[in-house]
Parts: sequence; structure tokens; C-alpha cells
Amino acid sequence: MEAERSPVVGMREHRVDGGEPAARAERRLAAPGFAPWPPQGSGKERGRALREKTPRGSHAGFAPAPDRPSVVAAVEQANLGRLEHLVPIRVGRMAASPFAFLRGSAGLMAHDLATTPASGSTAQLCGDAHAANFGLYGDARGHLVMDINDFDETVPGPWEWDLKRLAASLVLAGRQAGAGEEVCREAAAAASASYRRTMRRLAKLPALDAWNAVTDEQLVDFTEAHELREVLDGVSAKALRNTSARFAAKATVRQEDGRWRFTAAPPVLSEVSDGRAAAVTASLGDYLATVSTELHPLLARYSVQDVAFRIVGTGSVGTRSYVVLLTDRREEPLVLQVKEARPSVLLPHLVRAGFDPGTPVTHEGRRVVLGQKRMQVVSDVLMGWTTVDGLPYQVRQFRNRKGSVDPAALQPAQLDDYGRITGALLARAHAHTAEAAVIAGYCGKGEELDEAVAAFSVAYADRSEADHAELVAAVRSGRLAAESGV
Repeated sequence: MEAERSPVVGMREHRVDGGEPAARAERRLAAPGFAPWPPQGSGKERGRALREKTPRGSHAGFAPAPDRPSVVAAVEQANLGRLEHLVPIRVGRMAASPFAFLRGSAGLMAHDLATTPASGSTAQLCGDAHAANFGLYGDARGHLVMDINDFDETVPGPWEWDLKRLAASLVLAGRQAGAGEEVCREAAAAASASYRRTMRRLAKLPALDAWNAVTDEQLVDFTEAHELREVLDGVSAKALRNTSARFAAKATVRQEDGRWRFTAAPPVLSEVSDGRAAAVTASLGDYLATVSTELHPLLARYSVQDVAFRIVGTGSVGTRSYVVLLTDRREEPLVLQVKEARPSVLLPHLVRAGFDPGTPVTHEGRRVVLGQKRMQVVSDVLMGWTTVDGLPYQVRQFRNRKGSVDPAALQPAQLDDYGRITGALLARAHAHTAEAAVIAGYCGKGEELDEAVAAFSVAYADRSEADHAELVAAVRSGRLAAESGV
């Protein structure tokens, strides 16, 4: 039997394309946008090296910077450019509790985080990764997916900012639910530990497997969040019923001419002028160009019936947001949300912290949509962006089987389970744009980072409670107008 021939370094080979043969040992292949070969060192070792500059225990500290604005000044700054008649509703929602205050003050927390330690490794950030911004939504086939679900502030930055905002929010949510201080601290530590363990697992997987890892079917078992299974089952059942058709059945009525119109329910849902309705409708032409072309025939089967203004969540109250009612030939509805996209509140503070903001943003709606697609495993296929009267907007399905857990209503025994689930989801999202091995190498196997994040979270929760008290005092004194219960 002829012995197997071994390749010889420098050996010339025959080229079937007729070109000049190339020496195997000399071949160097590279393509823009792809990783170089050979790999540039160990990601795990690079992550470990980052600890020399920023020890993991250094994340425990928090002290407000001398130039920290007052709460009133921060709220007034955040309200600039919003619709003035809706600002009191936003203030009223923030005044409801310290957790609600945190939800509406992403910019103030970014100011505080800018002076805290960071490892130097960056990822695409949610930018507002508090515990209530995780939830369920439907994929293209109507199956439920659990992930981060709010990306208004998304921007590249230090992954620690998202993790610390999540952990601090868990402490505040737990306090609001009546959980003991040790339970709240453990929930924050559990979120960090789950983030760390998930990142280590992703770092060990092939790239394609890591991209789609930790499926929803695995999530409860993977994070050992068994106390939450019944809660998640209940949220899932409600989410499956939370559709455009159900919203339209409650919020629309047929006119004499056969056209369907929204029924006003101020201040949450209100009519718009004919001119504004026409402008929003016309903007859908530009939106269409941002949606995958294979979906154009689907959207072409819908006709626009009506446009209305609808108030959105705590952080976005006062921004311009419209719902557009469309129907197909069977008069089955599809509702799109056309929501104003403002610049990320994190951006100026990232610059203050010395992070490169990267390529300038050309359209804020595009920033939100692309950031969301980078972080989620599965995204709304109808997401896109457009411009209305010179302002940027994002477009997405409204009531796309969305559902969420209220972290402030969880039982104490469930809070750390929720922390583990959200920590795992955050790690999965960050690993789409950051090298998991680097973050895993920095975080390590021990609990040093978890303990530091928990200590920070308790300190920041205390700060948020003081900020909330300052906001309430400003409302009572008349310095800030507020409307409650909306």
C-alpha cells in the first residue's frame, strides 16, 4: 500500500483555474470585517490582564461626582424637547416610587457611572437595562421569546454600565416589594453571578452556537430559576393574547364610510389632526425602505385606516409616539407604533468617561433599530425607521404579544431567580458584540465581582431613594408639576 503523502512546506500545487500556483506556506488570506488569522492571542488572558488596571473589587464603590446636577435640574434637562403638556405625567410617574424614579432617570445614572471604574472592554449596551425592561414578545411565527425589550438608549459602551443598572434596579424593586435588605443584596449578586457564568459558558462555545445559546426553553433550568416558572407561565399566557387584533377590538370603531378609526381615550390615546395623520402616513414610504425587501409584499396587503397619538412608558413620556391602524382585505388589523427616537442620554457621559462614541449617528431611529438587532437573538421583523416633520422615529409592531414580569411585585423568594434570568439574558445580548472570552476572563470564576456589584447596587439604591425624596419634595413645593395615576 502506498504510504500517505505528507504536505511539504513550500511545495507548489497545481491550479485548476490556470493561474500561478501558490506556495501553501506563503498563503495569507484576509477579508475586511472578518477576524485575522492566526487569532490575536487569548481572549481569556486579555480579560485577566484588564484586572491589573481595574480590579474587580473596585466596582463596589460609589460616590456622587462634585458636578452632579440636582434632581430637579436633571429632570428638567431630560424634559427638554418633550411635549410640555405631557411632562407632568412623566414627573408623576417618576414620583410614584424610588424604582419608578430610577426607570425615568437613565441620564442621571449615566452621569454617575461615568466616574466609576470600567474594565475597558465594550459592548453594544441596552443603555436602560433596569429589571422591568426584560420581557416576552412574539417572533415572526408568533412564538414567544424572552429578552431585553427596550433600546431607546442603546449605544456602544462599557458592559459594566448595563450590569450595574440592572443590579441596582433589583435592589429597588425588592425594597418596593417588601423584601429584606439581605434578599435585595442577594438578588443583585445573583444577577452578576449569572452574567459571569453565562459569559464563561458562551466563551467556550463555537461562535455560531454561542450566538443562539441559552434558548428560552433552557432559561429556567439554566439559571435555576424554578421559583419563577409559574410566574412566567402566567405572563406567557397573557402575552399570547396581547395582539394588534385585541388592541384594535377595544380601541377602534367602524365609521359610516366603512373606515376604521381609533376611539380617543385621553390622555393615553388621543386624536391627531388630519395634517399630522397624513404626515405620519406619508412617512411609511421611507420606513418601507428600511424593512427587508422580502417583507414588502406582506406590507403591501395592508391599507392605512387611521393614526392616533399614544402615550408610552415612564422614560419616554412626552416624546411623540403614534399608533397606525392598518387592515388587510379581510379587515384583520395590524398596528404599527411610530415612536420618536431621541439621542441616547448615555452619549455625552460616555464621552466624559473617555469612551470613543464611534461613528456619528446619522438617524436616531436607525441607531435604535440596529442596536436592538445586534443585541437580541430574534427581533421584530417589521422594525424600521423613518422621519416625520424632520424628526427621527423608529417603527415597530405594537402589542406584538408583549408581556413582562413586574419585578416590584415578586415574592422575596423569587427575586434572586429573576436576577439570574435577567443576568443571563444581559450576558447573551452583550456577547453578540463583545468578545465573550475577554469579559469572562475579566470576571473570573470567583465571586469578587458579584460582591462588588452587589455593594454598588445597595449604595446606588440608597442614592436613588434620596433622589426620589428630592423629586417628591419639588413636586410638593410646586417647583415641578406632576400628574399621578396616569
